[in-house]
This record gives sequence, C-alpha cells and structure tokens, in this order.
Amino acid sequence: MTGHLNVLIGLAMGLNLVALGSSRLPSLIRLAAMQGVVLGIMPLVMGHAPGAMVMLVAVATVAIKGFVIPWLLRRAMRAANIDRDLFPLIGFLQSLLLGAAGMIGAVVLARWLPLLPEHHESLLVAGALASVFTGLLLLIGRSKAISQVCGYLILENGIYLFGLLLIRSTPLLVEGGILLDLTVAVFVTGIIVDRIQRAFDSLDTRKLTVLRE
Repeated sequence: MTGHLNVLIGLAMGLNLVALGSSRLPSLIRLAAMQGVVLGIMPLVMGHAPGAMVMLVAVATVAIKGFVIPWLLRRAMRAANIDRDLFPLIGFLQSLLLGAAGMIGAVVLARWLPLLPEHHESLLVAGALASVFTGLLLLIGRSKAISQVCGYLILENGIYLFGLLLIRSTPLLVEGGILLDLTVAVFVTGIIVDRIQRAFDSLDTRKLTVLRE
C-alpha cells in the first residue's frame, strides 16, 4: 500500500505548487479542498485494516476540509466581491521557485531523519514538510485574507500528514482535535474577514497597518 500512499502524497505536493502559482481565489479554494479530500483518503490506504476511529476521522476530514470550509470561504469571497489576489507580497513566479526548492529540500531532509523502517519508503515526512512550507509561503506572501486562510489550511494539512506517522499507535485523537481547532479558526477568520471588508472595503491585510489605538 506504500505505492498508493506515495501517489496520493505526490498529488498533494503537486497541488501545493499549483496553489503557489494561482492568483484566482476560487482556484485556490478549490485546490485546498482537493488537497483536503486527498488527505482524508490517506488513512484508508496505509496498509492495515482501518478501525472505526480511523474511518470517522477520514470521513470528517473529507467533509470538513473538502466541503464545509471551502463553502464558507466561497461565501466570504462572494460577500467581499473579490476573486483575485493581484498584488502578492511575494510574486507568483518567486513563490513557485521557492515552493519547488522547498519541496526538494523536504525530500532530502526526510532521507536524513531517523524514521521507523516502515516509513523509510514513504513520502509522508517529505509531504508534511513541503505542505507546511507551502502554507507558510501563502501566509506571508499573499495580501488577501482569503488567500492567507487557504495558506493556513495547507499548513494544517502538513501537520495532519505528520500525525499519520502515528496512525498505528494512536486512535487519531490528535487529528480529531486538529480538525476541531481548524474549524473554529476558520469561523473566527471569517468574522475577521467580514470586519476588514466593512472597515476598509477591501480584503488586503496590508491596510491593517494604518490602524491606530
């Protein structure tokens, strides 16, 4: 099953690069949703019979990351009447180059880490590191709040991949807690996005620097 898992991880890493090169918010939301669905499937192909908790978290991951959160982000995007992030702090080409370099670095670093024998042939660690790096790039390199939320989602996907390393020794309670925290964080971010839009008639977070007490 390692082959199937690596295919899914490779797909998730490819979605990272596409996200870094996308300026359209609908596409960015769709890519984050697709990656959430891919990650939700992973526990089911990890080479052992999934228990009830694994099935529950897999279904919850697909439902929340693949449908609920993207729906909330699309709703915020329509309310703000914006569909592009045209003036990022880090250009799209530079983001792609940094993302590709980060992905290569993640693969190299994963080879040097002391992993359990069953994880040596897996791309879990490399995919996790690459997703965390991609999420950080989107968080610090994009100017629109919705783009930054998508970066947060991708960063959390990397943390989720790290959690899959312990799938045999834990009942995925950590992943369940992460999903709960993620849902709350997106709701709070939705409120912040609404307040930014009302105050500045824009979702450019750089405008927050003009605030005074």
